[in-house]
Amino acid sequence: MRTLAITKRILKELLRDRRTLALMFLAPILIMWLMNVMFSANSKTDVEIATVNVSQTIRHNLAQVDGVTVTPTKTVRQAEDKLKSDHVDAVIEYQQKANRFNVTYANTDSSKTALTKQELKAAITGQTITTLSTGVQQLQSVIKATNPSFSAPQQSNKAPSISNHYQYGNADTGFFAKIVPILMGFFIFFFVFLISGMALLKERTSGTLDRLLATPVKRSEIVFGYMLSYGILSILQSTVIVMATIWLLKVEVVGNILNIIIISVLLAFVALAFGILMSTLANSEFQMMQFIPLVVVPQVFFSGIIPLDSMASWVQYIGKILPLTYTGDALTQIVMYGKGLTSLGGDILALLIFLVVLLWLNIVGLKRYRKV
Repeated sequence: MRTLAITKRILKELLRDRRTLALMFLAPILIMWLMNVMFSANSKTDVEIATVNVSQTIRHNLAQVDGVTVTPTKTVRQAEDKLKSDHVDAVIEYQQKANRFNVTYANTDSSKTALTKQELKAAITGQTITTLSTGVQQLQSVIKATNPSFSAPQQSNKAPSISNHYQYGNADTGFFAKIVPILMGFFIFFFVFLISGMALLKERTSGTLDRLLATPVKRSEIVFGYMLSYGILSILQSTVIVMATIWLLKVEVVGNILNIIIISVLLAFVALAFGILMSTLANSEFQMMQFIPLVVVPQVFFSGIIPLDSMASWVQYIGKILPLTYTGDALTQIVMYGKGLTSLGGDILALLIFLVVLLWLNIVGLKRYRKV
């Protein structure tokens, strides 16, 4: 009977807490809907290839492949500039004397590298078959000719060789290398968000925040005080996560590691402000834990792990209102392309806007707890 009485009391408390009930039943529905949106999206691989001295037959065979775009260029220098500026995914140069294709892959997406390798081999095979067929026809015409001084042209039956080069990584670089920078940002966001949110919620439920609000101290001073104190810990935590990721996973970093730390620290402050805001909305640790899937899981889906450019435009707009989208792009540009901070102005500006807006919302949110 006592067990039933305790059960009845807990159920009554849960039924009174409408916010908890909404989070319990609506959050899973939202997450599953997001999963359906992400994993039912078109995952077609699009590849841009620059060619130098490549025959029209090879270019035609490559262009016939769905998702492959071929751009002929006059010089190797022009093609390499396109590759470095991320306008193409591979450069194919044919050296006639050596009968060899020199192929340089951006290799920042292993699926694009694999597709280029596969279709280039198929295109070469197609050209070889066409050349042999043409040679047979010419030989037949020579045999039928009555002019004894006419000789058949020599046809090379040897298929050209392929020499592969990689701008980033090597032949063993896989899909995981592409998502490492994004996962690094995700773990920074997750741990800072969780720790800051739970810590401030504990101070609020214990009465510490109420006593602080009873003093003449301004709400902005409280928010900035929490941001600075937890911010110091966030800087250390972000640095440890970045260095551990690079060292343990042996990540090849083309750019400056210091730039990675700067972007990671900026994300940590955004996550810190996000965590503080969620703690002001939650009434208990249980509710705070339920906010995690609503805030954190969408960050993973729309951070770039699954290419957003292959999805509907309205889905891409969702990614633009999440901070991890910009962090993932910035970290990828530094790690894989060696970009500097001056080239990442858009991503940095977006993160700063997130930080300012969240700070303002935190200051406004504390007003509900100030008893004047």
